Amino acid sequence: MIRALFTSYVTGITDQSTGQSYNRIMRYFIPEFITALLLYSMPFWIDAYFVSLLESTTTYATLGATNNLLHLLIKIAEAFSVGTLVLSGQLNGMQEYKKVGHALRDAFWITCLAGTTLAAFLFFGAYWIYWWYGVPAEMIPLGIPFLRIRALGVLFSFICMACIGFLRGIKNVKTPMKIFIAGAAVFIAFDYALIFGKFGLPAYGLFGSGIASVIQYGCMMLLALGTVLFRKKYYKYGIALISDIGGPYYFLSLIKLSWPVVLDKATMAMAYIWLCKMICPLGTCAVATFCVVKDMERFAFLPAMAFANVITLLVSNDFGIENFTGIKTNIKRVVFLAGIFVCILLTLFSFKAEAIAQVFDKKGDFSGLAARVFPLLSVLVLFDLLQLVLAGALRGAGNVKTVMMTRLIVCLGYFVPVSYFVSQLPIADTTLKFTLIYGSFYVGSALMSLMYIRRFRGNKWKRPTL
Repeated sequence: MIRALFTSYVTGITDQSTGQSYNRIMRYFIPEFITALLLYSMPFWIDAYFVSLLESTTTYATLGATNNLLHLLIKIAEAFSVGTLVLSGQLNGMQEYKKVGHALRDAFWITCLAGTTLAAFLFFGAYWIYWWYGVPAEMIPLGIPFLRIRALGVLFSFICMACIGFLRGIKNVKTPMKIFIAGAAVFIAFDYALIFGKFGLPAYGLFGSGIASVIQYGCMMLLALGTVLFRKKYYKYGIALISDIGGPYYFLSLIKLSWPVVLDKATMAMAYIWLCKMICPLGTCAVATFCVVKDMERFAFLPAMAFANVITLLVSNDFGIENFTGIKTNIKRVVFLAGIFVCILLTLFSFKAEAIAQVFDKKGDFSGLAARVFPLLSVLVLFDLLQLVLAGALRGAGNVKTVMMTRLIVCLGYFVPVSYFVSQLPIADTTLKFTLIYGSFYVGSALMSLMYIRRFRGNKWKRPTL
């Protein structure tokens, strides 16, 4: 079986008779990579650097721990965006343009409801969230007001991501990139001003970072809505968010596509929250180490995130015309390209891990620990790369329940009990215990990859979803 898989993989990345060319894939990848950089990494790194200048390990750890919670919300918003992408992509592939507009209309109202609900939960439940998290006591007074102000931007982010899903579904990846560039620029400017009190604004410290985030997502929402509603090239989709009361309606189709994605993406995001919870008993410095290691790995992982979005939009459009051979070829090429980019970044970061950690560790509390654990964990990140790309491909084919069930089974049946067991072991070496807890997550990714490969080797994934 292994030999057959290897032979099929080599054929897929070398045979140019089927699938998208490498040049075409890279043309989709570059805007998606820039988008991923601006959504998942660069603003967080710059924000973390600004906060580190306050020279408080507790404040830095609070920011990192809270960002895990906010990452969960971003992934949920992204899940609704993926549902919109898949439905829009399949309808667009069939040239049912008016139906694509109806799908966006329904996605808008679904995300409004979901965003409002989650924002209210974070705002009113901030204390209890940190209590469950189990963070060191000194982090809670800093975290509550920060989380509450960030909650106000949640609704804006959900609406924005619905529009982004529509744009990606019709193969427009450049406009989302431009929207994220604008959002990142706004955030960085206000983040600097509101943390340190520049340009005549008051100095709010960590709380200022939260205000900057609200401004960022508000601007992005307005740009996204303005693009889809008023740009002439999209008039053929007949987009009308309020006045259009004619059918068909796609609420049920969007929910059917989105809720499994919400659950599976939330499962993976919750895994990071669980990791932090397991590491919290090791102390504030260990939490800070987790935050910087996680941010380094996410930066190195950005190409995989971008390629996962690319494979989703490629598969969704090919699935509508039943180009199954092209789908498998594109998956192999995307895995190949993603592997090259991620390996290069992980190698560079492994050699410079301590220097990078010191940028955020002004007191020298946790950079040594980060330098010891990062190279060990980076070897296992490739398992997560494979499962992410395969999961994106299955979503593009509408196999969202397969991804959901796989992640739930692995996380609940393997990762949670194993990581908890390891956290309870009487291991005195912090480096070893940290690595074993964190590494159990990536072993779970390897198990997911095997289950996804088995799915693609059969024919059930080819069943239509619309």
